[in-house]
Amino acid sequence: MKIKKVGHAGTLDPLATGLLILCTGSYTKRINEYVSREKEYSGTLVLGAVTPTYDLESEPIPMKSFHGVTNEQIVEASNHFTGELNQVPPSHSAVKLGGRRVYELARKGVEVNLAPRKIIIRNFVIEKISLPEIQFRVVCSTGTYIRSLANDFGVFLGCGGYLSSLCRTRIGEFKLEDALTIEAAIEQIKKNLSFG
Repeated sequence: MKIKKVGHAGTLDPLATGLLILCTGSYTKRINEYVSREKEYSGTLVLGAVTPTYDLESEPIPMKSFHGVTNEQIVEASNHFTGELNQVPPSHSAVKLGGRRVYELARKGVEVNLAPRKIIIRNFVIEKISLPEIQFRVVCSTGTYIRSLANDFGVFLGCGGYLSSLCRTRIGEFKLEDALTIEAAIEQIKKNLSFG
């Protein structure tokens, strides 16, 4: 297709699914604009255990029983994590420290201390509670780590928590239901090439 430039607007964690904006040609100049837009996610967090990566990229370690945690406490926790917050990114993340990705240091066992960052969580909706699992939907600013949110949520409830699944459903006005699958995108490119 004679495309010289291709880029994407915002990475997804290895175990996450969902919307990824690909920019080609002159649209690569708009990547930062797309990255900065509000995001929406749906996911599941699990109470009663923690993981070093805050998700299932590492083994869950039992922390404290979730028995005794009420639905009211869970909703209260979601309200606590709504608005402008200071959030510490996970040590297993693509944040750079001294020119290196911190996940590279974390995988080598190097202890990493990251400064908190200002984020905004506009909506944090609990959609289903089936303990130890909680299904939720979050609308947030760019730079928000949902893995950190799951970990912090578990800390707030006193029993630990980690993210077990995550799907990005919206970036600004772009919605997952309007996106092409990778397979459909490849087919579209093949068709364009055959007509070119």
